[in-house]
Amino acid sequence: MSQKDNEKKKSALSLQYKKGKNAAPRVTAKGQGWVADKIILMAKENNIPIREDKDLLNLLSEIDVGQEVPESLYKVVAELLAWVYQLNKEYPGSQKLG
Repeated sequence: MSQKDNEKKKSALSLQYKKGKNAAPRVTAKGQGWVADKIILMAKENNIPIREDKDLLNLLSEIDVGQEVPESLYKVVAELLAWVYQLNKEYPGSQKLG
């Protein structure tokens, strides 16, 4: 497979954060190709917000599944969580977090 083919392959990652339960958001799944498609499908089926952000994906992809987001990425992840919370306010009952 060429580098160009690799760049075209879809990637996805999921995070979970439960306020009061988790010290920091945790990577719960990540993958490319059909695994990414499955992660995205599961999110859609469960009304979980999906954000497309290649730079954020690249940063978070360095974290192993099951690991918490490192402190150095708290700011970008906080912005992501703020986006999700805003969606929850705008569309109550249609979106879930975590």
